[in-house]
Amino acid sequence: MTMEFPYEKDNKERIPLEHYLEEYRKIDPKEAALRCGVDYDEERQQFHIRLMGYPYLADYPEFALHPENGGEGAVRYSELVPARIIVLRFLISGQSVKSTGKYLTYREVPWGEVYFRQFEGRCLARLKFAFGFKLDEFARAMEKLGAERISMGDAAYEFEFINGLHVRFILWAGDDEFPPSSQILFEDNFPYAYQAEDLAVVGDISITTLKSLAAS
Repeated sequence: MTMEFPYEKDNKERIPLEHYLEEYRKIDPKEAALRCGVDYDEERQQFHIRLMGYPYLADYPEFALHPENGGEGAVRYSELVPARIIVLRFLISGQSVKSTGKYLTYREVPWGEVYFRQFEGRCLARLKFAFGFKLDEFARAMEKLGAERISMGDAAYEFEFINGLHVRFILWAGDDEFPPSSQILFEDNFPYAYQAEDLAVVGDISITTLKSLAAS
C-alpha cells in the first residue's frame, strides 16, 4: 500500500534527511535497542519495530525500512521521508519510559502551546474534515489497524503509533447545524521520545494511514 504524506516546511524538513542518516550511523545499536525498548538482531543488523500496527525491520548502519516477513497488508513507509525521519529520530534519541496511563493534549506537551496553531491545522482540522461526517469509515479503518475502541466522543480509538507509544483519536460527528470536531491525545511517555514538532508528523502519518485504509 503506497501513499503520499503532506509534509510542511518545518524545521524537521529543512534539516536534510541526510543529517539523520549520518547521526543514525553513529549510534550504538545495542544501546539504542535498550534505550528504545526494541529488539536488535546483531547477526542481521536490524532493529525490530512496530509502526502503526505493523512489524518493520530497520537496517543498521545503512538505514532502510521495510515490512517484516513480507508485511502483507502493511503500509509501505519505506521511501516516505516523514516516516523515515520519525523512525530515525526514535532510534537516534528516543527513550522508552513506562506510561503512567495518563494522556496529554498537544497543548500539554512541552512547547505544545507554541506550535499548537500549526498542529491544529495540520492534524486536528484534517482529522475532523476527513472523518467527521464518516464515522463508519473511521471505525472501519481503525478496525483494520487493530485499534481499540474507547468510550469518548462519538467515536474514539486508541492505537500504538510506534513501540510503546499510544495515541487516541476522538471524533464528534458533524450535522446540519454543527461542524465536526476532533481531539488527539498522546500517551504521557511521548515527550521522552519525541519533541512537540515531531507530533505533527505523528499526526500526519496516522491520519494519512487511516485515510488509505478507509479507501482500501
